[in-house]
Amino acid sequence: MVDRRRFQAGLASGLFVAPWLAVAQGTRPALTTERVFRLGILRPTAPNPTGLANERLPSALRELGYVEGQNLVIERRYANGQFERLPALARELVQQRLDLLVAVGAGAARAARDATATIPILLLGNIDPVALGLVVSLARPGGNITGVLISSQGTLADKKLELLREAVPRAARIALLAPDDADFGVQVQETQRAARALGLALQVVTVRRGDYDAAFAAMAAERAQAVFVGAHTFFVQDRLRIITLALKQKLPTIWEWPEQVEDGGLMAYGADLDAIYARLAHHADRLLRGARPAELPVEQPAKLELVINLKSARALGLALPQALLLRADRVIE
Repeated sequence: MVDRRRFQAGLASGLFVAPWLAVAQGTRPALTTERVFRLGILRPTAPNPTGLANERLPSALRELGYVEGQNLVIERRYANGQFERLPALARELVQQRLDLLVAVGAGAARAARDATATIPILLLGNIDPVALGLVVSLARPGGNITGVLISSQGTLADKKLELLREAVPRAARIALLAPDDADFGVQVQETQRAARALGLALQVVTVRRGDYDAAFAAMAAERAQAVFVGAHTFFVQDRLRIITLALKQKLPTIWEWPEQVEDGGLMAYGADLDAIYARLAHHADRLLRGARPAELPVEQPAKLELVINLKSARALGLALPQALLLRADRVIE
C-alpha cells in the first residue's frame, strides 16, 4: 500500500472540530476510578464476524480510558436486518439504565429517540439529521440527540460518479446498489440528480432479503457498466459478497469506506473509518462526562480520502488514468 498526499474536502467549521481537539491537546481531566458507565449500542445489522465496525467504538473508547469489563459496561443490540425490530430493541436498551445510547443509522436513531427523551443519544450515519427531524440544527441539536456524520456533503454522489466516470470513461450506464431501507431514499434522489447532471443513465438496484445474486443478475440484464455501492451499514457488513460478484461480472465499483477497497473494491471516496470512530468516541466521552447533547454540535468529517486498488483494476482489465492515480491519497498495489 502506497501512501499519497492527503487533501481536504468539506472542511468542517471550527465549531465542529474544537470540542474533541481540546481533548486531544491534553486538557481532558482524568476519569474517576469508582464510576462504571453503561453504554448501549443499537445497530440494524447482524453482528459482524470480522469486527470491522462492531468493535471499533470500544477500541476508540479504550484509548480514552473506558475499558469494557472495568469501568464500562456495553449493552449491544442487533436487528439482523429487520428494521421493524429496532423500536423494541431500543426500548430494551433504555431499560438497562444507560448513561448513553449509540444509534447507528437513521432507523436506529429514530427508534432510540422514540424510546427515550432523557438518555443522551449519539447517532452515527450518512444521513441529514435536520431533514429527518432528529435535531434542530447541526450546531445546536436542541434535544437529547447529537452525533457524528460520515459525510460533510450529503452522500458525495456527484464526486463519486465523477471519479467513476474518470476511471471508466466508457461507462454510460451505472447501477446504484441500494439496501431495502426506506431511509435510503435520500441517497437515491441525490445520486439520480448527480447522474442526470453528468449525462449518465442510472439503474437503481435494491437488494432484497440479502439476495445479492438477484441484484447483480438485474445489473447484467440492464447491461450496467459500473456500480455505485450505496453508503449503508449493510454494505459494510456484506462487502466481501459484493466485491466477489462485482469482480466476477467485471464491474468496477466505487464505495464509501477505504476499508472496502482494501478488501478488493476498485475505489472509495469518503472519510477514514478509524477517524470517524475516534470522533464518535470523543463525543461519547463528553456526553458521559455530563455534556448536554442539545448543545454538543453534530460533527462532520474534515478530511476525505480517495483510495484506489490497482490489483482490482488489473483484475477488471482497467488501465486507470495516471492523473487519477496521482490524485489518490492511497493506492493499493
